[in-house]
Amino acid sequence: MRIKEEFEIRNIAGKSVLFLQGSYGVDINKIVSLNGTAVWLWNELKGKTFSLEDAARLLAERFLVDCETAEADAKKWMDELVKYNVAEI
Repeated sequence: MRIKEEFEIRNIAGKSVLFLQGSYGVDINKIVSLNGTAVWLWNELKGKTFSLEDAARLLAERFLVDCETAEADAKKWMDELVKYNVAEI
C-alpha cells in the first residue's frame, strides 16, 4: 500500500484533517479527521510502500502493545485509507 502523494494533513481549528492538495471547493462532507496516532503513522509511512506488517510493527514499537492489538489497529487505519481513497493498494 502507498499513501497518495496528492493528499496532505492540515491543522484546522486544532484538528488534523486530510485535504486534496490544490483542491478548491472542497466537499466538507468528505473531510477526514485524524487522531494523533493516525497522523503519526501517516508521517512515518507517507512516501513509502508499506504492508500491514510494517504499520503494525511501527505501532507495536511506538506504543508497546502486543502484536495482535497492533495488527488490528493497523488494519483499521489502512481500511480507512482505502475507504476514503487516500491510498493505493
